[in-house]
Amino acid sequence: MEAVDICGQSLAKGSHVRYAGTGTVGNISDIKVIDEETWAKIDSTDLWYKSNTLQTVDKVEKMTKELSKEELRDKVKKMKKTIGDNIEMSTEMCDGGG
Repeated sequence: MEAVDICGQSLAKGSHVRYAGTGTVGNISDIKVIDEETWAKIDSTDLWYKSNTLQTVDKVEKMTKELSKEELRDKVKKMKKTIGDNIEMSTEMCDGGG
């Protein structure tokens, strides 16, 4: 059974893919068939996904960048400045329903 993505494109080990549910990206590290369903393991999460929930992408780019302590402090200051007094901290609670 051939592994294919959500668009019908063939998948193989090393293919660059995105999981449609969360946008997780990575490369396929393994493929297996269980009960006539094809599964692909993505290296970035080390999890198995049904192949028909994946989409082939041109390139996988890491979205993370390590920040220095100074860069992190500046980022937090900018966030605090942006948020400012725009957040309402209410003690009212929503009904849980049911």
